[in-house]
Amino acid sequence: MPDIHSLLPHSGAMVLLDRVLSADEENLCAEVTIRAGSMFCGADGVSGWVGIEYMAQAIAAHAGYAARMRGEAVKIGFLLGSRRYTCTWPAFAIGSVLRIAVHKLLQAENGLASFDCRIKAGDEDIATATITVFQPHDAATFFEDSAR
Repeated sequence: MPDIHSLLPHSGAMVLLDRVLSADEENLCAEVTIRAGSMFCGADGVSGWVGIEYMAQAIAAHAGYAARMRGEAVKIGFLLGSRRYTCTWPAFAIGSVLRIAVHKLLQAENGLASFDCRIKAGDEDIATATITVFQPHDAATFFEDSAR
């Protein structure tokens, strides 16, 4: 699998995931190990609300993977919203190994997409959501048009 850094438009400490475990046209599974130095880590670990960002980065990695398979550059995208984000853990404890699985539910020509997302610890689903994202075909033009 490609290095996670090559699939995301993020850099440095803002890359929250450690690696991609598997990917195909509809799915991606990534992994993160919670460490004391992890971004957003406090005394109790990483708060459960950060799970939505793990999901969003897995979706971005999926888009980056798909772009690379087409011979295109990785592009930015936007998290538009989430339906029913639930997390059974108040915090992801230091030492926890989490697998973030995303499955594409729909992809429109205009760049709008929806994904079923899950975070697992072992065999247990600990967080779930349906996330809607948008990836403009040309970010520079999108920003110019939005500023008018």
